[in-house]
Amino acid sequence: MGYSTNEMFSGLVEQYERLVYTVCFQLVRDAAAAEDLTQESFLSAYLHRTSIPEGYERQWMCRVAANKAKDYLQSAYQRHTLLPGEDGIPPGQAPPAEETALRRAAAEELRDLILHMREPYQPVCRLCLLEERTPEEAALALGRPVKTVHTQLLRGKKLLRQALERSGNDGMLSP
Repeated sequence: MGYSTNEMFSGLVEQYERLVYTVCFQLVRDAAAAEDLTQESFLSAYLHRTSIPEGYERQWMCRVAANKAKDYLQSAYQRHTLLPGEDGIPPGQAPPAEETALRRAAAEELRDLILHMREPYQPVCRLCLLEERTPEEAALALGRPVKTVHTQLLRGKKLLRQALERSGNDGMLSP
């Protein structure tokens, strides 16, 4: 069906604007760039609004945002500038570009795994691991007891670790 009217699309923007920004920011680690990428993501979504799969709007918007952020990180401009946080590293001490790229790829895989987890682990891991909220904040947002959120987060991390071990990227992420 898609989002044929402007009102329907405006609702999509209102519902997913923070999530899209968070996905972009997690990848690029730069607030201004994440804001620009959020706008680009919604522009792209608007241009392709009739092909948004009904019932999968959230996943579709996350994928658009992740792709926009990856394109940004791979752009020629970004390759020739310092990565956020690297400006204070003395010459010769910066990690090799290959290592940085592998870490980013592993982080992207982790984000994808979290966004595709089953209930009840996905919302807890998304809030605590991707949006960096405390378990107490996640419990409040989800309307669950704090102890339940702690347990679901622990089990969710175990599932993620197992999935990463199966894919061979378990050594790329810090515990």
